[in-house]
Amino acid sequence: MNSRGKRYSHQRRLTKTALETANTVLSERAKRVCGARDFDQLFNIVDAAVDDIPGLGELYVYDTALRIGAKLNLFPARVYLHAGTRQGARALGLDARADALDMGDLPREFHVLKPHEVEDVLCIFKSELASSRQTLGVASRRSWCA
Repeated sequence: MNSRGKRYSHQRRLTKTALETANTVLSERAKRVCGARDFDQLFNIVDAAVDDIPGLGELYVYDTALRIGAKLNLFPARVYLHAGTRQGARALGLDARADALDMGDLPREFHVLKPHEVEDVLCIFKSELASSRQTLGVASRRSWCA
């Protein structure tokens, strides 16, 4: 939820109960959350905290960790994958089964971006990336392994 307690548009499918429960659970763990040393640790704390809440998945965990991380000045060093970013990664022939990608795994054109910006690009432009593979010089996975 945003600062006004409203859902972001990509959270429209999440139930109010799930979001409120997550807020309560994360508030109860505030000391641990605020003590995170890096984004990976923060992500794992959020993931473990909301794991048992039905309806909250990878995107919720990432978005929540990213927003909390921004307040704590903790940003991802890798590109975390969830449903939308997995499609973008797959379109580029990258390992979409991974939990996260190192920046070095991405085409060099992406190296000017920060990992959280790459996450946005992979998610928002997943359809366009499939048709851009040749422009970016990304070979298909098959040709890598041939």
